[in-house]
Amino acid sequence: MPIRQGLVIAALAALAVIAPHVDAQQTPPPAAPPPAGQPPATPPAGPGQGRGRPAVFPAQQRPPGDPAVIERGKAAYAVTCSACHGVDLRGGQLGGPNLLRSQLMLNDQHGELLIPVVRGGRPEKGMPPMPTMAEDDIKAIAEFIHSVAASSRGQGAPPGGDAPPPDPVVGNAAAGQAYFAAKCGTCHSATGDLQGIATRVPDPRALQNLWVSGGGGRGGRGRGAAAATARPVTAAVTLPSGETLEGALVRFDDFLVTLRQADGTVRSVRRDGDLPKVEIRDPLEPHRKLLTVYTDKDMHDVTAYLVTLK
Repeated sequence: MPIRQGLVIAALAALAVIAPHVDAQQTPPPAAPPPAGQPPATPPAGPGQGRGRPAVFPAQQRPPGDPAVIERGKAAYAVTCSACHGVDLRGGQLGGPNLLRSQLMLNDQHGELLIPVVRGGRPEKGMPPMPTMAEDDIKAIAEFIHSVAASSRGQGAPPGGDAPPPDPVVGNAAAGQAYFAAKCGTCHSATGDLQGIATRVPDPRALQNLWVSGGGGRGGRGRGAAAATARPVTAAVTLPSGETLEGALVRFDDFLVTLRQADGTVRSVRRDGDLPKVEIRDPLEPHRKLLTVYTDKDMHDVTAYLVTLK
């Protein structure tokens, strides 16, 4: 047998003997079963998991901080940082960045990434160094920032709060009634089509969207009421014979005009230039014209008046 071939066969034989021992050393022993009546241990949460729900950013992957430290950090932040970064941490009047979106703060755990930034500053971005600021104060500020980020509805969103939502009804109802009488009274009536409108559309924002759009826009929760009260576009077609057709406008282009008449029948008439004569009556046209005239005060005042029509 050639010497080279003999060496190869010997090496393969050695590997066959060694491999099972190596595999046995690298394979971890099977986990011991849990004691009777005890549920199996839960594996530790990996990145992006924790608190019983998937975590979408690192601020949700750290345990809550000490409340006393957070309060200390809140006070230190108000004095030192709020002018640049804002009272809600989303940027202030002096141009500081949003700390709720800051990659540095999202990856920081207990102030270890914030300390060198505060101590050394970022002069190129307008942040002065604060070398004398106590390390414990910086860590407390970091804990405060993390506590706000953890309470946010989503990454970078403003923190939640217990304060009630602002009242959207800020106009003068009397001024709105006068404006309504002058601009809207020829088509609408508080005792007619708009009677009880504030009951049908209780959300003031939806009500404002509804009346500004004339019922043709998205009215939020009032959209159903808008659809129920919206008037269709109609047309009157005068034929060369003098006959007049009237109904809801289905189609109108350079070639055809199609109407749905009161009895439900649909009739199409061929168009040739300006013949036949077509008169379109769009109930939303006055609203579209007023869009260029309304001021914010007008809209707030009219909304304040309409919410009284229960």
